[in-house]
Amino acid sequence: MTFAELVAFAGRHPILSLALAGITLAILYNEIAGRFSGFRRVGPAQLTGMINRDDALVIDLRPAADFEKGHIAGAKNVQMAQFDPENKHLAPAKALPVVLVCKSGETASGAAKRLRKAGFANINVLEGGVQAWQGADLPLVKGR
Repeated sequence: MTFAELVAFAGRHPILSLALAGITLAILYNEIAGRFSGFRRVGPAQLTGMINRDDALVIDLRPAADFEKGHIAGAKNVQMAQFDPENKHLAPAKALPVVLVCKSGETASGAAKRLRKAGFANINVLEGGVQAWQGADLPLVKGR
């Protein structure tokens, strides 16, 4: 397709062209905002590597009842209501990679911003949360 054909198409289909431009801008904004958020989003496979290679501290922010039904092995449960960057599980881990986990990944993003403000350097959020972990057929541990 030549540039002239593209311009002709845009002239014949202005609504489609505007929709494409809007979607493109939204994707660019999302990517740029993610780069400057101060934390990385990781998938289940990346998290597995971080746990095995880097001794990452996994903090599960879900309610205790959900945590007990199933959580990532080695994860520490810190309730969002008591989430504090100076928490006894978190304060010693400023130099370690910290991975925040919640049900779907949204709550963890807010907690990651708080950790960044407290001076943590290597902050990660499990994208899609425990739902993504289960979707990747990775095991959960029951109990505390």
